[in-house]
Amino acid sequence: MRKSNSNRKLPALRSMQVFEAACRHQSFTAAAEELCITQGAVSRQVQILEQWLGLSLFVRSGPQLLLTSTGEALGQELGQALDIMKNAIDGSLAHTASNHITLSMLPSLATKWFAPRLGRFLQLHTEVDLRVTATRHLVDFAVEDIDLAIRYGGGDWPNLSSQLLGGESITPVCTKKYLQRLILKTPADLIRATLLHSDIKEDWQAWFNAAGIEHIEVPRGLFLGDDGAALQAAIDSQGIALGRSVLVADDIKTGRLIAPFTTSLPTSFSYWLVNPITDFEPVNLTTIKNWLREEFNRSV
Repeated sequence: MRKSNSNRKLPALRSMQVFEAACRHQSFTAAAEELCITQGAVSRQVQILEQWLGLSLFVRSGPQLLLTSTGEALGQELGQALDIMKNAIDGSLAHTASNHITLSMLPSLATKWFAPRLGRFLQLHTEVDLRVTATRHLVDFAVEDIDLAIRYGGGDWPNLSSQLLGGESITPVCTKKYLQRLILKTPADLIRATLLHSDIKEDWQAWFNAAGIEHIEVPRGLFLGDDGAALQAAIDSQGIALGRSVLVADDIKTGRLIAPFTTSLPTSFSYWLVNPITDFEPVNLTTIKNWLREEFNRSV
């Protein structure tokens, strides 16, 4: 009777790998070509496994090589086991893949919120190669080399993972110099101001309504489209802009801008972290997402 191997180590992985290839091809020659070894090396590894098992795995009948029933069953199970091992390795590599992570966001957010915080990220995470692309178009993860995006919207993007960062509010902002020059004491005084318009959903008319001034016809002002451009014009004392709280927080803190009125209007949209849904998330991507959430919570 063959002695039990329950207390013995497993046979060498190499012999199991070689046998699985020989079993799959039912040819020592084909297995040797796949593994880049000699036919004799394949034969020796199969013999080592047979000796360890105390069983025959192949029946050699002249030039033909046939699997025994035990050999066929073992070959199938080893094939599945090797596939599991390969998937496990691939998963580990996905976690430790290239440090290169590309983050996409709106130009206004990149300029007014992200750039002032970039130095803090670089100090904390020197191991991450973070690359930022600022664009107004909605990136297509399927065709663009983008790993992660901060989007401004409702969070309902199909086939993507969306994690809420937070919302914001809007309120008029200008320089102290501009406020004093035009003597802007009440919201009604804004009829004398140059209103700077951007393309956010909540416009000046909505803010005037929230401030309880519905009888005033909103001055035409200047349409600048991008929030970053509108805020820069306000910093240059060219007018008064509707400032999104996330974008103007640093400017108000440093005194570059002031918010002269208490009325604020919640925005319809929020900020979201968005990335493709995958089985494995690289460690560096998780690091960046955690840092962005921490910074956003710190700034609101």
